[in-house]
Amino acid sequence: MSEAPEGGPTPGFLVWRLSMKWRVAVDRAVAPLGLTHAQYSLVASLYGMQRSGLRPSQRRLADHTGLEPLYVSKLARALESAGLLERTRDPQDPRAVQLALTDQGRDVTRRAITVVHRLLGQLLEPLGGLDSPRAREFTRDLATLLDAPLDPFIDHDEHQQEQS
Repeated sequence: MSEAPEGGPTPGFLVWRLSMKWRVAVDRAVAPLGLTHAQYSLVASLYGMQRSGLRPSQRRLADHTGLEPLYVSKLARALESAGLLERTRDPQDPRAVQLALTDQGRDVTRRAITVVHRLLGQLLEPLGGLDSPRAREFTRDLATLLDAPLDPFIDHDEHQQEQS
């Protein structure tokens, strides 16, 4: 286990472990619906965007989910083959591909959202449940961390000299 100077796990290690725990739990929960965690992320995001009146491009959905555009394209093709979504050319930009859930896709997605919402309730139970003040604070903290810019190409020696 990655250890912090005090001897406990580092925040980075805990974030990684929680994300892995969540991914595996969602994979198992949505498997009976014929979905993987990544596919669920795509269809659930698409479902929410469509409910807001949007028909996003693959690129916009990639930006929204944090998945690589090439991976979104691969997932979209598999979901299209399964009859859950349709891919069409954007009339405004023939290079862009728009995505929309089919009727079957909306049905499967609604069921998957219900399953994952129950799973989220289980995950957040130690914090007092989904609607507890601690869970809301945890959500705000996660959003803050997701909004923090990271530069993976930082020169660590140079950065340490700047701190001195």
